[in-house]
Amino acid sequence: MSLTVTLLATALVVVTLLLPANVVGLRPVNFTRIPGEAVIGAAVALALPRRPRVVVAAVVGVALGAFTVLNLLDMGFNQYLGRGFNLVLDWSLLTDAESYLEDSLGRTATLAASAGVVALVLLLFVLLALSTVRLSNLLARHSGRATRGTLIAGVAWITCSAFGLQIAGVPIASDRTTTGLEIQARRISDTLKDEAEFQKVAKVDAFGNTPPDQLLTDLRGKDVVFTFVESYGRSAVEDPIMAPGVDRTLATSTDALAKAGFHAKSGWLTSATYGGSSWLGHSTTMSGLWISNQQRYRTVMASDHLSLTEAFRKSGAWDTVGVMPGVQKGWPEQKYYGLDKVYNAFQLGYQGPKFSWSTMPDQYALEQFQQRVHGKKRADGKDLMSFVILTSSHQPWAPIPKMVGWDQLGDGSVFKGIQAAGKKPTDVIADTTKSREEYGKSIQYSVTALTQWLERYGTDDTVLVFLGDHQPIARVSGNHASRDVPISIVAKDPKVLDRINGWNWTDGLRPAHNAPVWKMSSFRDRFLAAYGSTPHPKKG
Repeated sequence: MSLTVTLLATALVVVTLLLPANVVGLRPVNFTRIPGEAVIGAAVALALPRRPRVVVAAVVGVALGAFTVLNLLDMGFNQYLGRGFNLVLDWSLLTDAESYLEDSLGRTATLAASAGVVALVLLLFVLLALSTVRLSNLLARHSGRATRGTLIAGVAWITCSAFGLQIAGVPIASDRTTTGLEIQARRISDTLKDEAEFQKVAKVDAFGNTPPDQLLTDLRGKDVVFTFVESYGRSAVEDPIMAPGVDRTLATSTDALAKAGFHAKSGWLTSATYGGSSWLGHSTTMSGLWISNQQRYRTVMASDHLSLTEAFRKSGAWDTVGVMPGVQKGWPEQKYYGLDKVYNAFQLGYQGPKFSWSTMPDQYALEQFQQRVHGKKRADGKDLMSFVILTSSHQPWAPIPKMVGWDQLGDGSVFKGIQAAGKKPTDVIADTTKSREEYGKSIQYSVTALTQWLERYGTDDTVLVFLGDHQPIARVSGNHASRDVPISIVAKDPKVLDRINGWNWTDGLRPAHNAPVWKMSSFRDRFLAAYGSTPHPKKG
């Protein structure tokens, strides 16, 4: 029994010392390495008297537990958001993750899962502390053999490191924990430096001092709609599993819009985010700044850097409105985006069921946009600029709404049967193939709802700009997917598309594989310049 416990303690310590920061690294060969930190730890334990040794061992065990939690967070963030966990910025996202689970799996399951995670973390700390103390005591009891073993392990580690010896492409000598701590320290340092540097960048604006009458002069008289489609990424139109259905939908929608007199051009933007944090994609597109983390987002939201939507309001020629079915609490960002009015999840009259995280189907949200805003005459005679965020393609992609007759939407109760008959999140969320299939279907639904809305309600003066905010999570898009998202501009007036001929975008709603790829942050300035805005720089 004693031997079994010792072996388990050794295995736990070694595994935590070798644990990689991403799911791809969870290969057996990665756990056959010699951890240099273990060699150093053994040497320290052999050199210390009993009481200091026990204290140091316990502290090391707790520290190793904390590092393991960071490793696991890194693993989750790399898998879902394509980046590691940021100790300075990302704690708030854990609350968002809990809300997402509650919307997807229900409150009871979320509370149980949260309690389970807390219990496992505490258990990890206790077990690692007990393990390191047990192993240090074992070394002290057998100091002669332990000293020789430590020397042999140290020589082996140095030799393997010096000669670069590997097993299946993996170095035998490991300094994984030390490297991981260096990465975390560098990440913290870079974050703090970035904050000061980005504040300076955000104060510089090529159109910051442009007079109102010199903004967007070539879109005067147009009804402009900016729409983000949740998780609409390049993988949707190029991945072998998702692309066939999505491409058919894009082709069908292109043809249907053409019959209604609309034409489109499409290209690619590289998003500032991946797998989630949609607001970073929204703000990057609209601000013209690369907003890749929460700190940058807060900085911009508190600044007077001109957003694309604010440019319409500032011109004095447009009323501005936001339709945000995903917003379920106060949204102070309304001020930065320059929106006169915002309709959130509770202001669209929806009486139907939620579809996991999504509060209402896109088709319903678009119909309410039409009835409450787009279809009404404005007493002030101004044009309308709308900022619409669609949510039906948000993970976990189950259940997915289905299109119903536009005249049958009512208060949304018609979706109760559709929601009840749909797939359960638990049937999809952990299955890669099903997630990919259902993700593709959700994009088909969102694109169909949006293009049918335009076909049904668009006028000669309607200009629709729609794009994705980011790629879906790595489990769907793949571990090596790009961060590209499709973007399309659709209009009846040929002069609108003529203005962007120089962009060399693809005709239709599906961008060609080799269509131009821009950073998402470049779109604001290109759009403003293409449609008649005169740069008047603000230099901070």
